Amino acid sequence: MQYKKVYVAVELLVRTDGSVRPQYMIWEDGTSYPIDRVLHITPAASLKVGGRGIRYTVVIGGRERHLFEENGRWFVEARQS
Repeated sequence: MQYKKVYVAVELLVRTDGSVRPQYMIWEDGTSYPIDRVLHITPAASLKVGGRGIRYTVVIGGRERHLFEENGRWFVEARQS
């Protein structure tokens, strides 16, 4: 299966201690997906599409996904058709 890097908009909660939690991911077409939970945050590379940054393992619509923050921009690994 082939993947591509898709940059997305993300609504964030920035707490008083400076920690960041994504709340919504907004797809290219403007559809907003609430992030149900953040399971894990770690520095990591995307092995599917390249790039390195902070990988957020999140739950969106009951499914686990990886959301990456790379130099202030956010992206996901999307399946290519």
